[in-house]
Amino acid sequence: MQDLRGAFEKHQIPIYFVAVIAAAVVALTVSGTTVLERAINPALAVMLYVTFLQVPIAELRRAFGQVQFLAALMLGNFIAVPVLVWALVQFLPAEPMLRLGVLLVLLTPCIDYVVTFAHIGRADSRLLLASTPVLLVMQMVLLPGYLGLFLGEHAASLVQVGPFIHAFVWLIAVPLALAAVTQLWAAKRPSGARAFAIMGLLPVPTTALVLFVVVVAVLPQPGPAIGSALQVVPIYGVFAVVAPVLGWLVARMFRLDAPAGRAMAFSTGTRNSLVVLPLALAVPGAIPILPAVVVTQTLVELLGELAYIRLIKKLR
Repeated sequence: MQDLRGAFEKHQIPIYFVAVIAAAVVALTVSGTTVLERAINPALAVMLYVTFLQVPIAELRRAFGQVQFLAALMLGNFIAVPVLVWALVQFLPAEPMLRLGVLLVLLTPCIDYVVTFAHIGRADSRLLLASTPVLLVMQMVLLPGYLGLFLGEHAASLVQVGPFIHAFVWLIAVPLALAAVTQLWAAKRPSGARAFAIMGLLPVPTTALVLFVVVVAVLPQPGPAIGSALQVVPIYGVFAVVAPVLGWLVARMFRLDAPAGRAMAFSTGTRNSLVVLPLALAVPGAIPILPAVVVTQTLVELLGELAYIRLIKKLR
């Protein structure tokens, strides 16, 4: 079972691209696939549950013990990266929905597959793993403030409190709570440990499923979705190049060792796109533009990760 999980993680990038290509073929050859819009949230809920299972909630206290790394991680992800994002957003058209999608995805650091990529890239993945609960809490606390700061009056009209809270509760808080209960069960009962091991196989397949469902549902709605996706590709490309450099510079400023510095570069360069997708979908009129903008970042980022795991491991 561990070998199968390792194979999924090792080959996750091609798995995700195969899922997207298969979805595109289905969407372009089968009519009526937009009906799968209603399957996006259930698929996301399952994906987020098995993703949060990998977040060591019991390690939250240990994360706070890594004071120097945690301080660098907070500065890199919640001060340096937002400044970069603000600068990049200025190059986008003054279209609130488009800017909202970019902000949602670029302001939220990854908490899941970044750990695997960091491990492959010879970074200190244990530090990142222990810090994931803090990253998740901080981004959810700070995100509304950043949206209000960057979007101004448009934030209130786009991000309505009711749907946003509903999405956060049912698609983030509830899966996170269930994951915590499952981790506790796994720690105390052999049956829980077996179930936990089985569910440990699912993060990559469920992420591929979400990508498939989103693309199948959105692609038949061309026009604004495709146009928006093309407009944000250069922004995501620049971010993929500059953000890891910012993370490495912050690590140097805090005098972190090389493996911790690589972890910083991976963290600032990798975003939480599919975790914030339910928040994007809670915005009235989100489909097709917002999911297209979010998933486009995922695809650009996966290409970036291929470069990261080759280049970042050379940093010393």
